[in-house]
Amino acid sequence: MITIRPEIAADVPARERLLDRAFGKTRHRKTSERLREGRAPAGDMAFTATDARGRLVGTLRLWHVLAGSAGPALLLGPLAVDCKHQRAGVGTALMQTALAQGRRLGHGAIILVGDAPYYARFGFAAEPVADLHLPGPVDRARFLGLELVPGALDGAEGLVTGCGQRAQPSEQVAA
Repeated sequence: MITIRPEIAADVPARERLLDRAFGKTRHRKTSERLREGRAPAGDMAFTATDARGRLVGTLRLWHVLAGSAGPALLLGPLAVDCKHQRAGVGTALMQTALAQGRRLGHGAIILVGDAPYYARFGFAAEPVADLHLPGPVDRARFLGLELVPGALDGAEGLVTGCGQRAQPSEQVAA
């Protein structure tokens, strides 16, 4: 049995180990990391999946960004699931929880860099972010957006920048 719950501070070490296994030690070099660097996740938008023994088996965080001319949005990522629990619906449960929470909190849009076929099932597509740019190299086919509020990304153009609360020094490893 898998439980999806808000992330707590005690999750951070296991979360970091999971992300290192999933994305490698070079994960901090990715363009999306430039948007997260030094920032805390968006309030109430960090989630953990735990197994029946309480072990962390999945993680998903969202971050405040400014999506060019569209203004405030969320950046999704990273989403990771322990290899022993992949293809068991853990990632889907994390995504559904995050999307529902984003809607409940009134967020307008979510952007991400990820596998288009995977994220398309949740409604993400390249078209809404076609005229937005990230602060570094990115495979355009992997740069995707989803409007939680219809029209939130209409006419969006320009540079995506990080914003939101700065992480406390003790939280830096978690960002």
